[in-house]
Amino acid sequence: MFGSDVFAFFAFLFPFVEGLAILAAIHAVMKARTSQGAIAWAVSLVTFPWVVLPLYAIFGRSRFNGYVLLRTSKDREVRRRVQNLRKMAWESGSVRTDLRRSQKALVNMSDLPLLGCNKSELLIDGENTFSAIFSAIRNAREYLLIQFFIVKADDLGARFRDLLLAKAEEGVRIFFLYDEIGSHSLPRRYLAQLRSAGIEVTAFHTTKGRANRFQLNFRNHRKIVVADGEVAFVGGHNVGDEYVSRHSKFGTWRDTHVKLEGPVVNAVQFTFLEDWFWAKGKIPELDWDFKNTCNWDEEHLLVSSGPADPMDTCGLMFAQIINDARERVWIASPYFVPDPRVVGALKLAALRGVDVSILIPEQADHLILYLASFAYYQEILPAGIKIYRYNRGFLHQKVFLVDSACAAVGTANLDNRSFHLNFELMLLNYSPRFIADVEKMLLRDFSGSRRAVLEDYTTRSFPFRLAVRSSALLSPVL
Repeated sequence: MFGSDVFAFFAFLFPFVEGLAILAAIHAVMKARTSQGAIAWAVSLVTFPWVVLPLYAIFGRSRFNGYVLLRTSKDREVRRRVQNLRKMAWESGSVRTDLRRSQKALVNMSDLPLLGCNKSELLIDGENTFSAIFSAIRNAREYLLIQFFIVKADDLGARFRDLLLAKAEEGVRIFFLYDEIGSHSLPRRYLAQLRSAGIEVTAFHTTKGRANRFQLNFRNHRKIVVADGEVAFVGGHNVGDEYVSRHSKFGTWRDTHVKLEGPVVNAVQFTFLEDWFWAKGKIPELDWDFKNTCNWDEEHLLVSSGPADPMDTCGLMFAQIINDARERVWIASPYFVPDPRVVGALKLAALRGVDVSILIPEQADHLILYLASFAYYQEILPAGIKIYRYNRGFLHQKVFLVDSACAAVGTANLDNRSFHLNFELMLLNYSPRFIADVEKMLLRDFSGSRRAVLEDYTTRSFPFRLAVRSSALLSPVL
């Protein structure tokens, strides 16, 4: 009797699981943002339902629906604040209206205006970056807005915590936001120390809400520090010893940040404000008035992107800047796993004579993404695209340079996760001085790199090439 009951149970369970997998495959076909992702999920679900069905429940969603609802709820206080900030920006004369065609597209997709009257400083590597950030924190008088993807309780993390505790004791209000997945190893004691000092601390909470409980595929990858609404920092660094080249298996950690002053700081605050409102459901009671200090002449555009956007803002941004290039487009990224849209734009740029140079690491911190990058060699190298492998440590910066017209620093990688799944932030700078500084920096990086050749892939062993092709198949769902 017992044996027949077990047989009947499994006779019911197997077709039930297969039926759920088929329904999930239909959902993937209807909802996936890319055809490659839809095919990868659908085939995997139907073929290996017992393994892939739980993975799809966790990683299969491509839209952050809770955040979408926040943005589309017009009666939300955050939207009223943003509309007020936009109005004050227009009245201040900081908004630039005489836009080039490429700028119009970027402004429309970013939902933020091109702002003048700014000043920026390029911060190369961790010691320079955290020296500037810590100085701004020490000088803060009223409030600090802080957001990082990864925060660690190591030596740098301890210095960071102690500085925040000291500022809280001085009466400075501090709002600290971290990504719950990126900072999964951050001890509760670390957070408890901050909270006990009166610092408001919260995770971004991609899993907030019953429908999002198993939603682990989205990340808030932004790195933001704002002091008193007067100075802001954005870029590639997180809080951890490896970001200042300490205790890292890669040795030197190559990264880039940027310090900002002027009206663009208000745009950075808006991005933080929206993320904080999602996490906490309320707006910090601070002076959110527009800071109109037109003391400088740089024009900046902040492109904030994520899985709540109605369009694939990050991927479209890369496609736009590549299509706009006439002489050169240089891109530095720790990962090179672009979608077909961006690959096509890169090839067309190279074919029309543009210097297309991609700078990626020689070393791997993420094996699958490292292997997947080799899968593009046969497609793009014959078109004239140049790939350089940085070999003076690990390259983590997210930077691009287009002609002598625009340079950008931020958090977005050249991969599917940044295009579709992460909340990212890129600062586009149209200042000739800043562009020249980025050019000088990238030329130095290229000099510390090895130019890749097709034989780096074609002459490797069959197991390596099989691993490359297998990793490339997984790239749409990573």
